[in-house]
Amino acid sequence: MAYVPILKGKAGEFLALGHASVDVQAQLRPVMEIVPDLELRDLLDTFCEHAMDNVPDGMVLTVDCGALPPVRVLKGDVGGPVTRVGESLGLRGVVMSPVFRCSDPDDVLGEVAGVAAAHQQGACLRISTAADFSESLPSRDQVRDLLCAVQLAPEEVDLLVDAGPVHSDRTREVLAEEATEALSHLSPWAWRRVCVAAGAFPVNLSGFRRGQATPVVREDARLWAKVVEKWDGPQPDFGDFGVTYPRMLPKSRGTPDPNMRYTTEESWQVFVYPRVRQGNDDFFTLSQDLVNSPHWPVTGAATSWGDARLQECAQRLRQKAGGGTEWRAWATSHHLAVVTSQLTATGHP
Repeated sequence: MAYVPILKGKAGEFLALGHASVDVQAQLRPVMEIVPDLELRDLLDTFCEHAMDNVPDGMVLTVDCGALPPVRVLKGDVGGPVTRVGESLGLRGVVMSPVFRCSDPDDVLGEVAGVAAAHQQGACLRISTAADFSESLPSRDQVRDLLCAVQLAPEEVDLLVDAGPVHSDRTREVLAEEATEALSHLSPWAWRRVCVAAGAFPVNLSGFRRGQATPVVREDARLWAKVVEKWDGPQPDFGDFGVTYPRMLPKSRGTPDPNMRYTTEESWQVFVYPRVRQGNDDFFTLSQDLVNSPHWPVTGAATSWGDARLQECAQRLRQKAGGGTEWRAWATSHHLAVVTSQLTATGHP
C-alpha cells in the first residue's frame, strides 16, 4: 500500500521530500498542490525549481494546479498553468502526472491530456466528498466524457477521493460514509490506483498553549480506517495533508512563534513556544524539551532527516534555530517517516 501525502508545494515541503530516505521514498506517491502567491513574480518557475532540486530521481510527482486561475500566466505564453508546469518540469527532468477534476473546463482538460501524453505517467482524478466543498458524484456518462477529454483509459488514471477536513468523531463518521459511497459509485471503472485522503490538522496554532506540547488527534488516519472497515472492495491507499490544514489559506503575516508539529502514532504533539529570546532562539529550548520528552522516538535522530536537525538544535550544534520554512520541513520529514513506518509495520497509518 502506498502513502499519498498531499503537500503544499512550498520550499519546506519540497525540502522534506528531497531528504526522505530511500525506504520512505519507495512508499510515497506525493501530490503537490501549487499555492497561489501574489508576491512571487513567477510562481510556476519557483515551484519547478524546487521540484528539480528536491524530487528524488525516478519519483513521479503528481501536480495539482487547481487553485490557480486557468488562464495564460504570462503575456505571450501558450496554455495555462498545467501546460506551463508540464513543459517546465519536463525540461528539468522531473516526471509529472497532472490532477484534474470533474468541474474543470474543456481547455484545462485538454491541457491535462497534453501533459499526460508528454510525460507518459497518466493523470489523477480528484473527487471531493468534503463537507466544506462537496460536489456531486459524476454519472457514468460524465466519467466517460472526462476520460475521453483527457484521452486516457481508467487504467491510466489514479482516483483520489478527498474527504477534506475532519476534526471530530461525528464528522469522521459522516465523512467516512460519504467517501465510502464515492468508492462504491466509482468502482465500475478499473482505476490504476485508488486513494482516500483527509486532513485533521487545525487551521492555525493561535489557540495552542505556549511552552508545552498539546495533542491533536490524527482524525484523518481514523477516518481512513473507518472507510476500510465499511468498504468491501480493494483497500485504498492512505492519503493525508501532512502537517498542514487541508485547505488553501491566506498568506500569514508576521513571524510565527517557534513551533513544531510532531507526529506520533495516534496524534500530533504540537509544541508552540513564546518568543522570549532574541531571534528564534526559543526554538533551541523547544527542541531540548522535545528530545527529552516521551514523544521523542526510540530511533531518535535516525528517524528522519528532520529529527536529526531537531537533535542538532537541542544540542545547540546549529548557529541558527531556523525559521518557519525549516520547521515545516523538519516536521514534514518526520511525519513522512512515521506514516510510512506505520504502514509497513501494521498496514494502517
